[in-house]
Amino acid sequence: MLKKLLGLCLFLAFSSLSAQITGKISSEDNEPLPYVNIYTESGNIGTTSNNEGLYELKLKETGEYVIVFQFLGFKTQKKKVNITQFPYELNIQLSSESTSLDEVTIQNDENPANRIMRLAIENRKQNSNRLESFTADFYSRGLWRIENAPEKIMGQEIGDLGGGLDSTRSGIVYLSETISKISFQKPDDFKENIIASKVSGDDNGFSLNSAQEAYYSFYENTINLNSEMVSPLADYGFNYYRYKLAGTFFDDRGNLINKIEVTPKRKQDRVFSGFVYIVEDLWQIYGIDLTTTGTAIQVAPIEEIVFKQNFKFSEENKLFIQISQSVDFSFKIFGFGGNGRFTAVYSDYDFDPGFSKNSFGKEILSYSQNANEKDSVSWEKVRPVPLTSEEINDYAKKDSIQEVRSTKKYQDSIDTERNQFGITDVLFGYSYRNSWKNRSFSFSAPVSGIGFNTVQGWNTDITVNYTQRTGEDQENYWRVFTDIDYGLSEDRLRLNGGFEKKFNNYSKDFLRVSGGVESAQINANEPISPLLNSITTIFFERNYMKLFERSFAKAAYGRDIFPGLRIFGELGWEDRTALTNSTDHVIIDWEDREYTSNNPLQPNSFGTSLFEDHHLFKSRLDFGIRFDQKYMSYPNGRYNVYENKYPKLNISWESGFGASEEQFNYNQFKARVEQSVKIGNKGTFQYMANGGLFSNAEGISLVDYQHFNANQTRIGFGSYVGAFNLMPYYNFSTNENYAEFHAEHDFQGWFLGKIPLINKLNYNLILGAHRLTTNNRAPYSEYSIGLDNIGFGKYRFLRLDYVVSDFNGQRDGAFIFGLKF
Repeated sequence: MLKKLLGLCLFLAFSSLSAQITGKISSEDNEPLPYVNIYTESGNIGTTSNNEGLYELKLKETGEYVIVFQFLGFKTQKKKVNITQFPYELNIQLSSESTSLDEVTIQNDENPANRIMRLAIENRKQNSNRLESFTADFYSRGLWRIENAPEKIMGQEIGDLGGGLDSTRSGIVYLSETISKISFQKPDDFKENIIASKVSGDDNGFSLNSAQEAYYSFYENTINLNSEMVSPLADYGFNYYRYKLAGTFFDDRGNLINKIEVTPKRKQDRVFSGFVYIVEDLWQIYGIDLTTTGTAIQVAPIEEIVFKQNFKFSEENKLFIQISQSVDFSFKIFGFGGNGRFTAVYSDYDFDPGFSKNSFGKEILSYSQNANEKDSVSWEKVRPVPLTSEEINDYAKKDSIQEVRSTKKYQDSIDTERNQFGITDVLFGYSYRNSWKNRSFSFSAPVSGIGFNTVQGWNTDITVNYTQRTGEDQENYWRVFTDIDYGLSEDRLRLNGGFEKKFNNYSKDFLRVSGGVESAQINANEPISPLLNSITTIFFERNYMKLFERSFAKAAYGRDIFPGLRIFGELGWEDRTALTNSTDHVIIDWEDREYTSNNPLQPNSFGTSLFEDHHLFKSRLDFGIRFDQKYMSYPNGRYNVYENKYPKLNISWESGFGASEEQFNYNQFKARVEQSVKIGNKGTFQYMANGGLFSNAEGISLVDYQHFNANQTRIGFGSYVGAFNLMPYYNFSTNENYAEFHAEHDFQGWFLGKIPLINKLNYNLILGAHRLTTNNRAPYSEYSIGLDNIGFGKYRFLRLDYVVSDFNGQRDGAFIFGLKF
């Protein structure tokens, strides 16, 4: 600890010596002013004050400078200084900006704010396009606090979150900084090289902050914050906002700045409230001070998000350009909450970067060598915004904690406590960990694996797993696993297992070898979960799950050939045995119902087998294609960035061969395309199209048919795009050519938000359509209308749809109750 204390003292001492120009910025009431923009009049060098009003402006040499201090709501102040030696102290007190309406000329009783915003909207695209290409320096800092955190969430202990929580279960749980070089060229070429990255409490960590994710342009019609939020400058802004001229003032260049108050017409819309500052005649953004809520973005735990953006004039392209941004947020759920802030500072713009056709590629983010190994002295030289005392203490505290917790003695002591075996672990599962050697062993809870189906009766499933993580960051691993399944009524024990290895985190190569005996659903996509089937079987006498047994041995391998193309291959041998019901046990006996047989093709014939027992070899080759795949390169791996500009395509070839009977051999070629498209303020449209061609498949087993994601439970889970919610599970399974199409549009408040009273519920209207066509059979269709984001307060986990099916002239309808987590 003494070593850390001495290091902190040296750090603070060095900070004052290297900071060039330092000072404190305060208001007329001597209150510190955070996030004031400070820059040289040329604009090449700039910084921002921290939360305590302290700033550091790093100049390269002594001499005469004009230093500009700019902050929304305060008069811009310029100070001419003659610096002969460093450090140089310059404290500033800013006066509140006095706004007036003296310069406003009202014509024809028109609201003057409407005139200003109409012209700003008319010039929106033109002003946005002036920022055609540039390079800049970028600095980002993120801080996240939690207050009154529980010790457990849903039964899982959360600990002290890396030492961030104190005895009151409060404190900083995330503090991180990045410094990077960014490049941009319209329409969407972007590149960021992070030259320094720091995460409090993790010497090997890499910040999650990035310039592209931190960029929010209110010149765009919408801003993506989970939902598409409507900008006050959107083409259709007058449909969503009321505008009021709160006052005017002149900036240091003599430009008339209009302060426009923005008020939503409907609070439940995807909107902001607050102020936008518009430059008269240029009709450009001078500043942003806007607030939105978790209700608006439909992330209920969020209470408030506050955006503040500051701009300065660029002579090069006659445009006010963004120089800083702060995003403050607060949240509360399950009795605890917190808050935080993400800060961004842009400096040293170059608007004539001379890009070539090779300047940009698919890589949008990269790290310089040793970016996360900068020491405190190096950071003090390059950090544009000084740390607050709270942040300095957090770095020092967590560095000390990390030093202790990274020792073998500490990790062994924690493992000894954690690894104690209790008598209840026999029922509720157990895990063992060797943190020092990155090894773990576990077996699942027999109690949670208990279920019921008519083939096995009461049964339990236990998984046993041993994992060894490898590499400095433990991103790679190998593991061995086994699954033990016992059915009480059929008195049958089945055992299977295997080995899996992930080789690297760049091309993401993995190998899996497995074998044994298992009971499996006929539809390999497992359309009904064992838990849900247990409920429907025991309490409602609906045994939807249909099983068969197979002994198998198979190997699978997958990897990214290059970003945007992933290949997966699997080869195996299967010996299949048909199964029949072994029990008719029920808890609630429905007089008008009885169990069906395990043969879905003959549900009332209990003596028939699903298929003739057989064996065969089975192969599969998949190609996953994402066009124009962008990615981020971290020192510990490559991570794809999923955009929706182009659809995702999957092409697959499946073959059964070498069967015990020739009739079971077959081939199937299939392809799937899917995409999610955001349509501005009108919501999100998703679609999926899937089709396949069979050959030599006339006599194949039902197991090898093409099955579809059907549902008879009236309960919906996950995405509805790709599912039929009223289709019987196996009625439309086919061994002939097929095509299916699914589409869904989520209006995200665009429609219901305009209806008085109903808009207060903050529900989303969803329309859906689904269709299946197969050879020699009439098409099957479903149409749905639904409401999403249903719930109370912060707990909105429900969805309700009314679905109508149409097949061969017969129509049926039912409500589907959906759950989302």
